[in-house]
Amino acid sequence: MERIRSFIAVELPPEVRAELGTLEKSLRAGKHAFVKWVDPDGIHLTLKFLGGVAPDVIPGIVKAMTGVIQPVSPFELRMGGLGVFPNWNRPQVVWVGLEGDLDRLAALQQGLEQALSPLGFTPESRAFKAHLTLGRLRERASPVDRQEFAAWARTVEFKGGLSFDIESVNLMKSQLTPGGAIYTPLACVKLGET
Repeated sequence: MERIRSFIAVELPPEVRAELGTLEKSLRAGKHAFVKWVDPDGIHLTLKFLGGVAPDVIPGIVKAMTGVIQPVSPFELRMGGLGVFPNWNRPQVVWVGLEGDLDRLAALQQGLEQALSPLGFTPESRAFKAHLTLGRLRERASPVDRQEFAAWARTVEFKGGLSFDIESVNLMKSQLTPGGAIYTPLACVKLGET
């Protein structure tokens, strides 16, 4: 039985993706060939990566998601500033942070971790950090490359502040292709439908 590469995420509204695209364009102007950029149309707020899932497990995942998500009322987030993992001295991932009702978002994410654990999904050991990934620096990027990129990225002006409502959470299928990942929603659970 073929497994389905899956994750749980919030889809972003078009205006947020457009702003991320504008920021990415500014960052790309530095012409750092060792950065693999994410297509703005494919950027999500990922809450839980599930990996390869057997198709017969999907209904259980959706049931667990529903139990966690439906009791939560919709809430608002807004785009924050530019950041990197693990730090500016050794950037590996470049992202935009989030602000707003982060306590509610963290509670939602933790609820999903707990509800999915009995289905065999190991809870994430790292603390949840709400972010939108823009790009990843490839392994071949030298320490000097990373420093140059960090210095450039810190000069790019980005105010953030655009707000958006969290009204639903999706179970997504991720299909890797030579042209990039293709994302397909498998299920959508709306907040506040108790």
